[in-house]
Amino acid sequence: MTSFGARLRAAMDAHGPLCVGIDPHAALLEQWGLNQDADGLRAFGLAVVEAAAGRVGVVKPQVAFFERFGSKGFAALEDVMVAARAAGLLVLADAKRGDIGSTMAGYASAWLEPGSPLESDAVTVSPYLGPESLRETITTAIRADKGVFVLAATSNPEAPSLQTARTVDVAASDDQTVAQRVARDVTWANGSPAFSGGLGPVGLVIGATVDRSDLGLGDDVLVGTPILAPGFGAQGAVAADLVTRFGAVAPQVLASESRSILRAGPDGIAAAIDEHAARYLEVLRG
Repeated sequence: MTSFGARLRAAMDAHGPLCVGIDPHAALLEQWGLNQDADGLRAFGLAVVEAAAGRVGVVKPQVAFFERFGSKGFAALEDVMVAARAAGLLVLADAKRGDIGSTMAGYASAWLEPGSPLESDAVTVSPYLGPESLRETITTAIRADKGVFVLAATSNPEAPSLQTARTVDVAASDDQTVAQRVARDVTWANGSPAFSGGLGPVGLVIGATVDRSDLGLGDDVLVGTPILAPGFGAQGAVAADLVTRFGAVAPQVLASESRSILRAGPDGIAAAIDEHAARYLEVLRG
């Protein structure tokens, strides 16, 4: 199989940077006239997949909204992800898993191993039990030609107090922000000759509403690194922020939007995707 980074690059080159979230909030299910159950989730997710296919390269199911319905919710998620991958979409499972290494190995098997019921192309993970806890997950991703996106500088307002804190490595006499340390510690695989000149398998989550300079996430730290940028749309960032926030690394950024598109409803979502995708392409083309 082609590497995740190569597949992501091809998808973004073909369709632009917009990543459509599949976030079946209770309010959206109600707005769409769907039941508050696993059948409603399935119908919602499949409708988003149908509208997104051929319009964007990546969809991002928010696992929590499926998980709240237990095994039936996970079954609905499996159906949605299978349909998305069959439609030629890359599936980025927004699961934000983070634990000790042995437990992370189980999560990696669940979300990244070929043939798993929850197989996705990439998964979001948390480094806050220590970046080293993700090593086996990253290794699994490389072996399976999958990707991981590691939380580094998230868009939620509670994050800066932790992610801008300074960490001093006594042995190295190095002063970095927590976000910068995470980025440097987890993107080791992107420097492999196998990914030279392209995108690597390890991405970072960097919010579109945060100032990268405050977090030490300069362009030099992000070489070859895919970036998932939440915060566009309902959280306040606009398409122009793709360039103003990310500058030279903007071509590496997946701009994630969900509610701002999904609230168009089942009859309007395809047109909303087209409209939002066109804005990003216009910004990138200058």
